[in-house]
Amino acid sequence: MYRISELGERVGLSRTALLYYEKLGLISGKRMSNGYRMYSDMDVQRLTLIQQLQNGGLTLKECKACLEAKIEQALLRDRLQQLDAEIAHKQQARDLLAALLGEKPLSGWHEMLDKVAPDAHLAWLKMQGFSDVDAQRLRWLSKDMNTHESYMADFEQVYSPLDRWGPGSEGDTLAALNALPQKPTSVLEIGCGQGIATTVLAEHLPVPITALDNHQGALDRLMERAKELGYAEQVVPAIGDMSELPFTTQSFDLIWAEGCAYIMGVEKALKYWREFLTPQGLLVVSDIVWSGDTPSEEAAQFWASGYPDMQTVTKRIKQIEASGYRVIKHFALSDEAWQNYYQPLQQRANELKTQLIGSQALIDIQAELDIFYHHKPEFDYQMFVLAKA
Repeated sequence: MYRISELGERVGLSRTALLYYEKLGLISGKRMSNGYRMYSDMDVQRLTLIQQLQNGGLTLKECKACLEAKIEQALLRDRLQQLDAEIAHKQQARDLLAALLGEKPLSGWHEMLDKVAPDAHLAWLKMQGFSDVDAQRLRWLSKDMNTHESYMADFEQVYSPLDRWGPGSEGDTLAALNALPQKPTSVLEIGCGQGIATTVLAEHLPVPITALDNHQGALDRLMERAKELGYAEQVVPAIGDMSELPFTTQSFDLIWAEGCAYIMGVEKALKYWREFLTPQGLLVVSDIVWSGDTPSEEAAQFWASGYPDMQTVTKRIKQIEASGYRVIKHFALSDEAWQNYYQPLQQRANELKTQLIGSQALIDIQAELDIFYHHKPEFDYQMFVLAKA
């Protein structure tokens, strides 16, 4: 026979817990003449059995039912399903912690966050020590904070000698420029890169052009090009974030943004940049869109990862109008625009494939090239010429 304190020591339970067990009828002590409650070895064994049933996920009340009658198979199946769900959840938690420690890839987690909480994701990356530039590049390129530095080193090795980092052509830029209903007196180019479009604008618009990018190296190359062509006095370089423009509102008659609005989200960019246009201001943006409503599974999966907000032209125009603009003109970029980008990129990838064996950056670049070669009819780059409504 055991006193309650002795029973507790045998089974590893507190006095309070044992009294609760007795209240539920799981054990039954006998009051002795000296006032103590005493428990038998059968109580010890019942408690041991109960603890084993609890390890299977049963509640105390369910344990009592199992002790007093035949175990219900439906109850066990229900508990097994719950346990499987808990294990899966715990495994996900472990995988995330392991990934944050660099033991596993983080790309899926970053992609998920960018879909459900893009602004919080970006702010968190900056809190982890990433600059504005690297935080944006991590979201859209490397997608893994643990391997970002090596990924970007390979990425820049591929792209550094290339003039274009996206589809475009002088002819398409001029077509959009010629669609403007009036000539602007002040121009802001967002995401100017190395200045391919900037110099075209400078040639045809004899007005000051503020060229903004978040990459100093690109701005340096832009100014070299502007100086070579005689536009150095006309072009004003500005380092900055397209989502935090360092200008006063209503500062520009024209904002030009080829191939960059997707970085902050097209709808968000349209609404935010509108503040910096004069009342009759104009906005030119280009964006990759679906050519139809039923893309192939391979193309859909690729762009779901690379650009989850990709829309059809019709859907994008509805978003444009809802954001406070009137569409003056829109058109698909020419084949030349695609070839200007992908031909040099493929050549560069071929040059480096033996040097960058196993490079995730090069693997991703080739995957994009393959999608272009095999699925180009399924998507287009559209140029939108817009007026502030």
